[in-house]
Amino acid sequence: MLQVLCVGCGGFIGAVLRYLIGLVPFHGDFPLLTFLVNFTGAFFIGVFAQLAARLPMDKNMSLFLRTGLCGGFTTFSTFSLETLTLLQEKKYLAGGVYALLSLAACVLGVWLGQLLVRTLFKAV
Repeated sequence: MLQVLCVGCGGFIGAVLRYLIGLVPFHGDFPLLTFLVNFTGAFFIGVFAQLAARLPMDKNMSLFLRTGLCGGFTTFSTFSLETLTLLQEKKYLAGGVYALLSLAACVLGVWLGQLLVRTLFKAV
């Protein structure tokens, strides 16, 4: 139960930070704020993963930082860590396929979700 609380607390903080960054006024065609959130989350999950590998870190602290804080801030950070791990393990094909399929599938998923809602609202 403590592990669930650690993830939940970190997720709360990460999600609130993500929301607050979204409030920064920015106008442009490129989604710069989302890009920066994704990069920052990826950077920090890399920092936390290396710290956990090199220093004695409590499992609950690792869950709070990686799964909770970074996961609540952006799940792109987890995707990035998993992709890099595959590449570092010399699983180049798996890493490349995972990265490309994840990107394509997620963009497709967003499109299909939007299409479903548009279709349902036309029928009503």
